[in-house]
Amino acid sequence: MDLWPWLSAALLLLLLLVQLSRSAKFYAKISLYCALCVGVSIVASVICLLRHGGRTVENMRIISWLLRSFKYIYGLRFEIQGREKLEVDRPCVIISNHQSILDMMGLMETLPKRCVQIAKRELLFWGPVGLVMYLGGVFFINRQRSSTAVTVMAEVGERMVRENLKVWIYPEGTRNSNGDLLPFKKGAFYLAVQAQVPIIPVVYSSYSSFYNLETKLFTSGTIKVEVLDAVPTTGLTTADIPKLVDTCHQNMRSTFFHVSKMPQENGASGASRALPAQ
Repeated sequence: MDLWPWLSAALLLLLLLVQLSRSAKFYAKISLYCALCVGVSIVASVICLLRHGGRTVENMRIISWLLRSFKYIYGLRFEIQGREKLEVDRPCVIISNHQSILDMMGLMETLPKRCVQIAKRELLFWGPVGLVMYLGGVFFINRQRSSTAVTVMAEVGERMVRENLKVWIYPEGTRNSNGDLLPFKKGAFYLAVQAQVPIIPVVYSSYSSFYNLETKLFTSGTIKVEVLDAVPTTGLTTADIPKLVDTCHQNMRSTFFHVSKMPQENGASGASRALPAQ
C-alpha cells in the first residue's frame, strides 16, 4: 500500500491546522523550540568536547553563541540596558526573574563571560540538554534534600571566588507568568554573603504581549532587559539577609513593572500565584 498520499494528506492537514488554529500554532512553536533545544544541545556537546575536552565554564561561550540564533527563528528582539555592569572582572551573584522556558534565550543573550548557572538536579537527566548543561559548568542542586543543597552551595561559593566565576540564579525558584514577581528564596543571598561578593539584579520585561500559555499566544515581540546597579555585600552577615532580600525584591519588582509598562499593584507579591508556565 502506498503511504505517500496519506502522509501528504496528513501534512497538508497539519499545515491547515497551524494556519487556522491559534492553539495549533502555539504547540507547533513550543514543539519546535524543544526540538531545537535537543538538536543544538547535541551539536554544542560535540563542539565543546572537541574544543575543550570536557566540563568547563569556557564552553558556555560556545553554547550561548549557538542558542542566540533562536531569537531569529521566533522573531524576538532584546533591548538591553546596563550590560556593561555585568562585564566586571570579579565574581558576583546575578539574580533575575523567571517567567517561562523562553527565559533560556534571554539568559544566553545577556550572559557575561565566565558565568555559570545553578539548576535543579532533574535537568541533568534530560538527555542531550542535561549533557550540554554539565559541559557548560552548570551546578546542579537537589532541592528535595536541603543538606545536599547546602553542601553544593558552599562548594559554589568557594569555587566562584577561587576561579573568578559569576553565578546566575533565579531566586523565585520556579517559572512564574502571573505578571508579578514571586517572593524570593534566600539561597542566592546566602551565597553572596558567604562569598562576600556583590549581587547584580537583572530584570526581563513581561512576555505577556507576545507569549501567554493560557490564551495560547506565541508571536514575535520585544523583550526589554535592565541590569541594575550591583548591591554590595561586603561586611554583611546572615543577620542582614532578610533586609538584603527585601531590598533586591523591591528594586526588581518596581523595575519589572516599569520596563513592562504595567501599573504596579499595591501590596506585596507574596499573595501572587505561580501559574503553570512553560
